[in-house]
Amino acid sequence: MGGFLLPGLSTGWTSWLQIALYLLVLLAAAVPLGNYMARVLEGQPHLLSRAFGRLERSIYRVAGVREDDQMGWKAYALALLAFSLVGTLAVYGLQRLQGALPLNPAAMGAVPPGLAFNTAISFVSNTNWQAYSGEATMSYLTQMLGLTVQNFVSAASGIAVLVALIRGFRARQAAALGSFWVDLVRSTLYILLPFSAILALVLVASGVVQTFKPYRVVDLVEPTAIDQPVLDAAGAPVLDAAGEPVTESVPLTTQTLALGPAASQIAIKQLGTNGGGFFNANAAHPLENPSPWSNFLEMLALLLLPAALCVTFGRMVGDLRQAWALLATMTLLFVALLLPAVAAEQAGNPRLAATGVDDVAGSMQAGGNMEGKETRFGVANSALWATATTAASNGSVNAMHDSFTPIGGAVPLFLMLLGEVVFGGVGSGLYGLLIFAILAVFVAGLMVGRTPEYLGKKIEAYEMKMASLVILVPPIVVLGSTALALSTSAGRAAVFNPGAHGFSEVLYAFASMANNNGSAFGGLGANAPFYNTLGGIGMFIGRFAIMVPVLAIAGSLAAKKSIPVGAGTLPTHTPLFVTLLISTVLIVGALTFIPALALGPIVEHLLLWGIGQ
Repeated sequence: MGGFLLPGLSTGWTSWLQIALYLLVLLAAAVPLGNYMARVLEGQPHLLSRAFGRLERSIYRVAGVREDDQMGWKAYALALLAFSLVGTLAVYGLQRLQGALPLNPAAMGAVPPGLAFNTAISFVSNTNWQAYSGEATMSYLTQMLGLTVQNFVSAASGIAVLVALIRGFRARQAAALGSFWVDLVRSTLYILLPFSAILALVLVASGVVQTFKPYRVVDLVEPTAIDQPVLDAAGAPVLDAAGEPVTESVPLTTQTLALGPAASQIAIKQLGTNGGGFFNANAAHPLENPSPWSNFLEMLALLLLPAALCVTFGRMVGDLRQAWALLATMTLLFVALLLPAVAAEQAGNPRLAATGVDDVAGSMQAGGNMEGKETRFGVANSALWATATTAASNGSVNAMHDSFTPIGGAVPLFLMLLGEVVFGGVGSGLYGLLIFAILAVFVAGLMVGRTPEYLGKKIEAYEMKMASLVILVPPIVVLGSTALALSTSAGRAAVFNPGAHGFSEVLYAFASMANNNGSAFGGLGANAPFYNTLGGIGMFIGRFAIMVPVLAIAGSLAAKKSIPVGAGTLPTHTPLFVTLLISTVLIVGALTFIPALALGPIVEHLLLWGIGQ
């Protein structure tokens, strides 16, 4: 096993040292980056304004947009939806026509309609759920012009909605929230593009592939042979006298290596909390994540922008104490859920303990649970990645979540079910947590009999109605879709594992899609009409049925007067409020999803340890 800094050592104290170092670097980098993004989004002079200012103004002229344009929340939402609709149609069309388009050295044919529909919504909604194998389905052109472009603009759309909400908090009886088009351009041009370019170059230097050359056939280092069925002239298997298929030994001496412009897509998939892998194995693939160093950088990129946006929020509202409170909330929740994930994977499967005895409560599997994990990363870094990628709405993986222990797999599942507000997606994670903050101050106001306030704005009936939509829509989609899948033959036909684990796979899939994550347990035949259609609808609702109410809250807050802080105002920057906010997130998640979790990973854990048998 290899760690990202200490190859060959990834158990015991070295694992915790690596995790601590990861968090330290993440939080230290978040501060200067957050300050920089605040200047960009405020339209103030910054490091890249002279280099790209002329290009920014040229984009506005070509698009017919004025830099000082202002939009109300409805116009802002319509612009977002229209832009996303055009993106969906463009990605769908590219997939359907890719067989006739250039940059297709592997001669990929058209993507089937159902899969193209699912994938288009997936990437436009920043979900990047993949019911396909990238290197066997998508041409270079589709990967670049379709998927990678959406990696940029879907992330930028999340930042834009967050900025609109921030303006709503700080505005004083204003009707406008800024311009969606200006926020989109600035987020893409000054934040996502330059940092992705830097990361892509570093990844290429680390061994990540970036080329337009066709797939390459190479000789195997150790030739082997496989048994394959003998087919008749009609292509049907030949059967022997006992009715069994006749097989023949076929030597294997070569292998086809899939190549392509991967590094440029990987950089933005991580920074933009997208997660869609260039290759089917995602970040477990050696050409996508070749070394402990690249693994560290890609993990850091997972949470970097969501963490930095907390600092951006504090700068833009003029109170950095609010930033530290939100960042502390995210970090404490993250660490609290990371610890059991790492511990469970290091303990491993009790039925595979060194003694070989089945009933071995309290004993340890030698080396921890390495099933489905890359030896170059090991247990701790795999569990850290799984926790980070589901804390963010990223969805990339460097290990197979389906092979995690029940508790190790329950952690990423629960993080998604919380609404991905623990860091969360770029922009979307923070505006999701701010909705929980609104709920928290509302509950606190009810307890003391005072009208709740947050950042100087009264939280009233309209804001609570919209906040209720934001909090309730994803659980309705997740639980409703899971119930529909398990109660219909079309849904059950794709479930390849029986019992509690099969239930967990279905619940995980819809939690991932409805919360715009994109990771999967595996073990589920998701590339089927039922899951492509229902999942596509779920991803659309999970993205835009949240964004629109958030913008409605922003518009309502912007129109209100700011209230001076008084003796009865609940401070929202103190440890007490951090505790209240954490409790609100956990209570809502627990009340909503514990019954479903009890049918999946919880009962699976009890069965694994022989409890109740």
